[in-house]
Amino acid sequence: MSKRRRLGGFHATQAALEHTPEKLTAVWIDQHRRDKRFTNIEARFQELGLVVESVERKRLDKLIDSRNHQGIVVELQLPSELNELALEAAVKLSGSKTFLLVLDQVQDPHNLGACLRTADATGVDGILITKDKSVAMTPTVYKVASGAAETVPIYRVTNLARSLGRLKQQGVWVIGADGEAQRSLFKTDLTGPVAVVIGAEGRGLRRLTREQCDLLVNLPMLGQIESLNLSVATGVLLYEILRQREANA
Repeated sequence: MSKRRRLGGFHATQAALEHTPEKLTAVWIDQHRRDKRFTNIEARFQELGLVVESVERKRLDKLIDSRNHQGIVVELQLPSELNELALEAAVKLSGSKTFLLVLDQVQDPHNLGACLRTADATGVDGILITKDKSVAMTPTVYKVASGAAETVPIYRVTNLARSLGRLKQQGVWVIGADGEAQRSLFKTDLTGPVAVVIGAEGRGLRRLTREQCDLLVNLPMLGQIESLNLSVATGVLLYEILRQREANA
């Protein structure tokens, strides 16, 4: 299944051209913009056989319900979000190599976009997101993800604690990131099938989520700052798992 989504801005457009040009279905540009940047990108669309429609800026505003489009809007045929059954099947297929990221009610689209980008870079099989109180796949998410939203599967789950329990039944080790944990990330074996759980901005892991974790780990903080930005901490966690797996290969 797939769904058409519209994105605005040069960064998002260039990411789509670079990573998923075959999924582009329509293009609209500001008819009053004819600078070199527009000419170059319009030529690229024509090479792909896409018809570029020149329209008034007000039309662009309505196409994505925003004025932050820099005079260009594109439409893509993107994968739909997946459910718990699809997750179970994917874990069964990946087996001992399962590598998942779980975001517990993350609400900032910039954080989700950045997590998607890092997940793609580190080989994550998919991201679990709660249906309740989590950010949707907004144009900002796609823009920040720079193409990773098209490559990393998204699983929307109704009951995260239940989903984590099912992952454990399938042999996946559920690791929660918690600043108050006693064990350091860097002293933990993460080479097996693993799901890394990150809590929401400012709140961290919810109680039921924490209780489903097999182990809680922290990131050593040697300076005066008590915590890292959510997406930065996620990047450290995912790259440590990648490092251990490559060293163990």
